[in-house]
Amino acid sequence: NMGDREAFLRSALDKLDSPELQLRKTSNLYETEPIGFREQGWFLNMAAEFETDLFPKQLLRRIQRVELQLGRKRLLVNGPRTIDIDVLLYGNSVIRTNELEVPHPRFRERRFVLEPLAELNPGLRDPVTGRTMAELLAQVSGQKLHVAGTSR
Repeated sequence: NMGDREAFLRSALDKLDSPELQLRKTSNLYETEPIGFREQGWFLNMAAEFETDLFPKQLLRRIQRVELQLGRKRLLVNGPRTIDIDVLLYGNSVIRTNELEVPHPRFRERRFVLEPLAELNPGLRDPVTGRTMAELLAQVSGQKLHVAGTSR
C-alpha cells in the first residue's frame, strides 16, 4: 500500500518469472481495506499461479529476495509496505517449518486472498480442509474490496 502499488506488483511478477518459476496466470487486481492496523491506505492485492521446479524453501528465499529488491521493510506487523508476497499454496502439499507454513495459515479467513484465488480457480481445493476456494470465499464476509483492474 506504499508507492506505486501496481508497478510494485508488476515488477514482482517480472522478477519472479524465470525458467524455474514460470508464471502461468494472474487474477485481477483488488483494492482492499487494511486488516489489523487500520490507520493506513488500502492495499492492492492479486493472486498469481506459478509452475516451479523450486523446493518450498528455495521458493521462499527467492520471494524474500524479490521483496528486498522492491524495498520491503518489516517495521510493523500488518503495517504499510511496498510489497508482500506470500506462498498461499504449493500444489497439494502441507508444509510446517519454522520458516514456512503452507497453506498460508490465515488465507481461509481473508477475502482479499480468497477472492483472487477463486477467480483463478474456483474449484481449487485447500489440501487441509478439502474445501474449494469458492466454498471458502462464500464463508468470508465483512472485508471491503473491489476490482481495481487487470494485472497484466
